[in-house]
Amino acid sequence: MKTAILLGATGLTGGKLLQILLGDGRYDQIKLFSRSSAGFEHPKIREYLGDLTDLERFKEDFTGDEVFCCIGTTASQTPDKEKYRSIDYGIPVKAASLAKHKSIETFIVISSLGANAKSNTFYTRIKGEMEQAVLKIGIAKTCILRPSLIGGERDEKRLGEWLFKKAMKVLDYVLLGPLKKYRSIKSDTIANCMVWLANNESDRHLFESDEIEEIGKK
Repeated sequence: MKTAILLGATGLTGGKLLQILLGDGRYDQIKLFSRSSAGFEHPKIREYLGDLTDLERFKEDFTGDEVFCCIGTTASQTPDKEKYRSIDYGIPVKAASLAKHKSIETFIVISSLGANAKSNTFYTRIKGEMEQAVLKIGIAKTCILRPSLIGGERDEKRLGEWLFKKAMKVLDYVLLGPLKKYRSIKSDTIANCMVWLANNESDRHLFESDEIEEIGKK
């Protein structure tokens, strides 16, 4: 039996992942680290609430077999770029550092399609820098997922994202061959992929959206 550490259980994909882990007999304990409660009562769950940009405060409790990092914000939620960086870059990197320190050998994190440390776009550059920093920490099994637009209903309403998702439902049918990685992807597919990667051998670190889709349906 294993203990999973989950960061970001209150988000769309993190919530789906939590449901999967709760129903998976391979896990007898799930440690949730987040700013607010996920709102679940279950004998498997242990919650640790606080500011995750100061993740070091949880280091005594940051023990387990696998870390799943579903942390991410948006420009509308976090317009201040320094704060944005402290979340999208700072939290995953600190989590990976703690995992390494605690000898946790599996670290799975959600990045983004187009992540590139040399990008001129702030969002994709931060994701690319995060990827590089996490890989440099050197956890034996590090898996970085680069999903396209994530489908699903969120608690908050984002008009621009809602309109884009409607358009993507049409475009998904014409995105073929090498363009398949640009298709929208469901949050539960990403969550399924994360659990599959944690429990199966892989000698790769980076997984594009079309590969996540294929693995997530196994």
